[in-house]
Amino acid sequence: MVSVGSADRYLPDTVQQAVKILVVGAFGVGKTTFVGSVSEIEPLRTEEVMTEASVGVDELAGLEGKTTTTVAMDFGRVTLSSRLVMYLFGTPGQRRFWDLWEGLAEGALGVLVLIDTRRLEDSFDVLEQLEIRGLPFAVAVNQFPDSELYSDEELRGALDLLPETPIVTCDARDRTSSADALITLVQHVSGMGAAGAAGAAS
Repeated sequence: MVSVGSADRYLPDTVQQAVKILVVGAFGVGKTTFVGSVSEIEPLRTEEVMTEASVGVDELAGLEGKTTTTVAMDFGRVTLSSRLVMYLFGTPGQRRFWDLWEGLAEGALGVLVLIDTRRLEDSFDVLEQLEIRGLPFAVAVNQFPDSELYSDEELRGALDLLPETPIVTCDARDRTSSADALITLVQHVSGMGAAGAAGAAS
């Protein structure tokens, strides 16, 4: 993976293609951290300090240290090669912000779904929204220090995922780990496209 450096805001002249990726997940699973760790530019964040108005609205069980929340999107950029760049759009996790997904999802190549196995049930609605919209996705398990480890088979059954849906484990704080999760998604979506083309030709 090629990086142009965080100090360079501009793309090289050789770039010929850009792809758009959504990073989604339930409230507090690490989307802002993920985009920030992997982006080669200073990420655009729309975080606001959480106030008493969120009490009883945003579920903070297990997230007692969380003091801010994304209210629009997180934005970052990753240069994959001299010709290809990826734009990342992290979405808010709360249900009341899901209307924003319609605009953000337009033109997206695919979706990376971050999940927290300590609060697995919080991901059910998110996955349902993706299925309704027909967006291709891969699942990335953000491994928190106190998270239990589960096999892919256990997670696939609990989340009711199709056999072909990729599941990877990542640390949203680590650039290499986050980049590997994105590569898995791109490979999955590319494989779907190749399979579709082969089916159309047969």
